[in-house]
Amino acid sequence: MPARSRASDILRYSFLHVFANDKTIDANELAMLERLALEDQKIDEKERIILRNLFSRVTQTQVAPKVWDEIQLFRAKHGI
Repeated sequence: MPARSRASDILRYSFLHVFANDKTIDANELAMLERLALEDQKIDEKERIILRNLFSRVTQTQVAPKVWDEIQLFRAKHGI
């Protein structure tokens, strides 16, 4: 049985928790996004598109340096 995409869960989480309160991503929110995307140990194309769009909404000056570095590592590792 193929794994279920978590793309819609990622999208809902981002609107309800990530961007609703302060329009940026903090370390806990990023960790949750990563957990949702990697629940089945892989990122499918729908999840990749959602994450690419989410990450494109923040800039280096909007997030903590550690969060920015983790976003860049996550993007590189998973082709986002």
